[in-house]
Amino acid sequence: MKLYWSPRSPFVRKVMVFAHEVGVLDRLELVRTPVALTSPNLEHIRTRNPLGRIPTLETDEGLLLPESVVICEYLDSLHDGEPLFPPVAERRWPALRRHALGSGLTEVLILWRNERGREEQRRLAAMLDACRTKTLATLDVLDREARELERTPFDIGHVAVGCALGYLDYRFTDLDWREGRPELARWFETFRSRPSARATEPYDG
Repeated sequence: MKLYWSPRSPFVRKVMVFAHEVGVLDRLELVRTPVALTSPNLEHIRTRNPLGRIPTLETDEGLLLPESVVICEYLDSLHDGEPLFPPVAERRWPALRRHALGSGLTEVLILWRNERGREEQRRLAAMLDACRTKTLATLDVLDREARELERTPFDIGHVAVGCALGYLDYRFTDLDWREGRPELARWFETFRSRPSARATEPYDG
């Protein structure tokens, strides 16, 4: 399988962590694919993913999967171990809810970073304020739920939350998100210590 990939993307990292966790990493061929919000990769759009996003997975059968959570669920179908998308409702919906919070937080952070990267006179103060408000509110919720996250067997929700927090460390070094959130900070240290997280740290290059 081909995974269209970049070492900087938090959504790519989510797929890579997942692939490590379910033991299918050796089945992925990584294809470096530059994309940006304001600089569409036209070859990628025309031939692989009309949304112009990564990660994109091309299966052995030639099916092109265009979004990280779909790719993760596909990878979950390729192994015989404990699924990271829990099939039983009492675990499945909390896992998907945590995934939605982690993935949604990542989307907000990408918008926030893009806005902060504009020339100062073109930045929208309302957008910057909104992104900051949503980020801090989500972090507060996750901090209140961190002990439950710690008690729950590792699943897609843990992957998404961990990758979102890792993106904060990577791109928002000026935001001390750990301040006042000791439970979430402690949980994140356990995530960072996992082999899958250590092997997928983002980097420039």
